[in-house]
Amino acid sequence: MKLEHMTWQEVDSRIRRGAAILLPVGSTEQHGPMGRIGTDTICADAVAQTAAQQCNAIVAPALAYTPAPFNTAFPGTVSVSPAVFTAYAREVICGLLDQGFLGVFVVNGHGANVDPLQSIAAELSLTRLHIRSWWEPEAANTLRKSLYGDWEGMHATPSEIAITQSLLGVLPANEASDPPQKLSPDYLRDHAGDRHGLPDEHRAMFPDGRVGSHSALATPEDGDRILRASAQAIAAEFADFEQGLRQAEQRRDN
Repeated sequence: MKLEHMTWQEVDSRIRRGAAILLPVGSTEQHGPMGRIGTDTICADAVAQTAAQQCNAIVAPALAYTPAPFNTAFPGTVSVSPAVFTAYAREVICGLLDQGFLGVFVVNGHGANVDPLQSIAAELSLTRLHIRSWWEPEAANTLRKSLYGDWEGMHATPSEIAITQSLLGVLPANEASDPPQKLSPDYLRDHAGDRHGLPDEHRAMFPDGRVGSHSALATPEDGDRILRASAQAIAAEFADFEQGLRQAEQRRDN
């Protein structure tokens, strides 16, 4: 259930019974010749919404403006600094907790968000903030590796493009019809978490926006499978998270 579609009385009733909340966090950045600018936010929100249907959870509005400085040489990318994002995300997370939600479960869709979010978790009670990128659950990760192997790459991945295709349809492949240059293990290791270079250097190295990812391998059918696998795992993880918080609350009350 979307928080923005609820009345305050409905939210109050859920909070009184003991509820955590899902918070999708994405980005607004280029995703190659056939990927939508909002891909990261679309994926995170879709996983959160699908998971919420399975575990009767509430989903807060997604945070869509996050750090993506390496992609600002591509039209459409809007990046905010890590400091601004950290401050904003902290305000939102603390606001939800102050409202009475037992905890906040972040469904993340963008690698550069992880460090700022973890810094917030270090400030808050770790039991009340949980962070999980949608591709991390074993079922989803195994599926995307089996479907795409090394062509999953790092950015404009076929798995994330496939999810958007399953939700919004297929865009023309354009230059993405041809496979990109494969990334070395050293590059994958050194640039994990979106640790990329300056905008002009990054675009010069990856002129069509893909970073080792063969986006054209994506299909809507694959996207539906990946979305369902991730959401099922997230739903189970959220249910455990919420139940643990409820039990802790009850111990404090006794």
